[in-house]
Amino acid sequence: MRFLARLCLVFVASLPLHALDLRNAVIVVPPGASSPERKAAQMLTEEIAKRTQIRLPVAASSVASRPSIFLGTTAELAARARSLPTETRIADGYRVKRDGNNIVIAGNDPRGVLFGAGYLLRNLHMERQVLEAADNLQVSSAPRYPLRGHQLGYRPKVNAYDGWTPAQFEQYIRDLAVFGTNAIELIPPRSDDDEDSPHFPLPKIDMMEEVSKICDQYGLDVWIWYPAMDKDYSDAATVDFALKEWDEVYRRLPRIDAIFVPGGDPGHTRPRHMMVLLEKQTQLLHKTHPKAQMWMSPQSFSTEWMDEWFQIMSRNPEWLSGVVYGPQVRIPLPEFRAKVPAKYPVRRYPDITHSRHSQYPVPDWDLAFASTEGREVINPRPTQEAQMFHLYEKYANGFLTYSEGVNDDVNKFVWSGLGWNPDTPVVETLRDFGRYFIDWRMADGFAQGLLSLERNWVGPLATNTGVDTTLQQFQSMEQTASPQVLENWRFQQALYRAYYDYYTRARLLYETELETAALDKLRSAPRVGALLAAGEAESILNRALTDPPAQWARARVFEMAEAMFQSIRAQVSVPRYKAEAAERGANLDMIDVPLNNRGWLNTRFAAIRKMDDERDRLKAVDEIVNWTNPGPGGFYDDLGDLTRQPHLLRGPGFAQDPAYFRSSLVGFAFRGLGGGMLQSPRSWWTHAETLYDAPLQMSYGDLDPNAQYKLRVVYAGDSTGPKIRLTAGTNIQIHPLMQRPIPFRPVEFDIPRQATASGELNLSWNRETGLGDAGRGMQVAEVWLIKK
Repeated sequence: MRFLARLCLVFVASLPLHALDLRNAVIVVPPGASSPERKAAQMLTEEIAKRTQIRLPVAASSVASRPSIFLGTTAELAARARSLPTETRIADGYRVKRDGNNIVIAGNDPRGVLFGAGYLLRNLHMERQVLEAADNLQVSSAPRYPLRGHQLGYRPKVNAYDGWTPAQFEQYIRDLAVFGTNAIELIPPRSDDDEDSPHFPLPKIDMMEEVSKICDQYGLDVWIWYPAMDKDYSDAATVDFALKEWDEVYRRLPRIDAIFVPGGDPGHTRPRHMMVLLEKQTQLLHKTHPKAQMWMSPQSFSTEWMDEWFQIMSRNPEWLSGVVYGPQVRIPLPEFRAKVPAKYPVRRYPDITHSRHSQYPVPDWDLAFASTEGREVINPRPTQEAQMFHLYEKYANGFLTYSEGVNDDVNKFVWSGLGWNPDTPVVETLRDFGRYFIDWRMADGFAQGLLSLERNWVGPLATNTGVDTTLQQFQSMEQTASPQVLENWRFQQALYRAYYDYYTRARLLYETELETAALDKLRSAPRVGALLAAGEAESILNRALTDPPAQWARARVFEMAEAMFQSIRAQVSVPRYKAEAAERGANLDMIDVPLNNRGWLNTRFAAIRKMDDERDRLKAVDEIVNWTNPGPGGFYDDLGDLTRQPHLLRGPGFAQDPAYFRSSLVGFAFRGLGGGMLQSPRSWWTHAETLYDAPLQMSYGDLDPNAQYKLRVVYAGDSTGPKIRLTAGTNIQIHPLMQRPIPFRPVEFDIPRQATASGELNLSWNRETGLGDAGRGMQVAEVWLIKK
């Protein structure tokens, strides 16, 4: 009995004090309510029922002796709204309060009613047969920024959306609305993508129409990201074709609030021709959607085109409603805002979906993660997303994020929360996320777990023991989770990442040990012979294949992959789930990529076996074991390894410069199992790089002023088009603009004595200036400074 009494005390203590029991409540919606208000009532009824098995009825008036949840605008609720706390009548704002045995949700407008209902859902205590509101429930809230949206593109390139039905799109849009999202961006039938996806339940234009209709019912703005894909818009026939093609989309969609046309990525149209096209498109758009706006961005513009665009903007074109700042805009947002005429609002288009080769790459990401989990991995980055948001928030009127699927799900809600109230701590948004989407008991545990997943990616993986702790935390939640939580795709995503991270670290530690042992064997070659030493070293390295570690964790990753495909159509494998490509979120196919130099070393061993002369074989072995040795008085930097780049000038870094306009960053040439990189040294899989016209710089001190030095460098990277120039000191040319050698290999240059006469050496690499592209190409993998 004492045990039962303790259980009862614990249960009672967990309930809110003086809570309002709403199990018998009625949702009251005024007669003639707007579509967003009716959707708010439907959302309350259905989302409460999912979590409590209690289905609240909707009525036009209250019922005696039963609590009521009154929904409506301030004008509609009249007398009841007067008792609520006041708030400036900002669009989308709301007031929510417990009023005796009732709850009143009064919106500043119909969409405010929807967001007020979302606030109530996030703050109710909901579990099976329990539905309660806190006694002190009272809030008056309005968004800080008027535009808070996300791109949901129905196309083959995405890693989940292409498998969704209209009902799944509505559920996701509703989820976003609960957290204050007020805009959804669609993608037209023709973009930089394949024509079809094996997952499509509907043709592209039909789904586009359905999603536009859903957004209209909820009162959410509909944007279209509409790239200008044709080759030459200076050609009248091409313009006529584009007008007819786009008009078909305009006519099909019941709601369009804005069109956003990127200047590039994809597309490549000179500004003077682009602006003429968009003026004509705006006139056409207004025939079917008279209030719709036209926006554009100067993405991928060269310096010449950027100057031309700013000149056009200075004329204040009347048809243009605003401009967008997105990836591949070649100047920082503060400078961009200063140059764009003040009459035009700036919308941000932040890339929250990609972890590398992107606008905001994960800072200092470990190669083990970059080469396995890849570009579109499940990527909760709550604190880093908040940094990106806050650093530039004052320069824009809001955002619509760039998304390629549900891998960035958490990031969307972080941005929506910050767009509503930038002062809200991120952890509070994460607790709301955990409480509402997972389980109210796990609100803090799941929030802390998401923060732990972000920390898994901070610093060198080999020394990050927190990865093991993160998995233990999620395993604890997994063991106590209900069947409903275990089937929840958001919970499955977190488990997938936690197990994948753990498995990757276990492999990294193991394969690093194997490589160390293999190199020790190679060092015995002068004594035992090159062939025997290479054979024994190869056998050691291949233990990674015959006796791999942590197979239980790997198996759990595969189980979560299958669960996510069934629950949310997440495609994390090309052969299993028909993902478009490994780089498109299909990182299950990359889970066993070597995490040491096994591929390169085995290739070298094969070459050694073909050599007839033992002296040549021993020389080849010596090159391997002394690869990083610069000789007496020399220096070596592996510029893609944070622990081995002592001479690199890194700049302010992610905290102040998350888009890396003024900083160097670690880039990755390894982008999949093809392309031959597996047979290259892992030091060529990464590199240091700078973007656009920023120099990549290194600095050496304490050199011998009387010595002659030479530089050995490897220009490995993933962007091999731009030419590279190297200078020393103020302007001593080491080599002129040159194309990097393909295939990659070390190249050597003498350093003039005057460059080191002071005992210091400052090196500066630059790529060709003014190019219009993603800004990459200034990439250096390895540098040896060798004393001759």
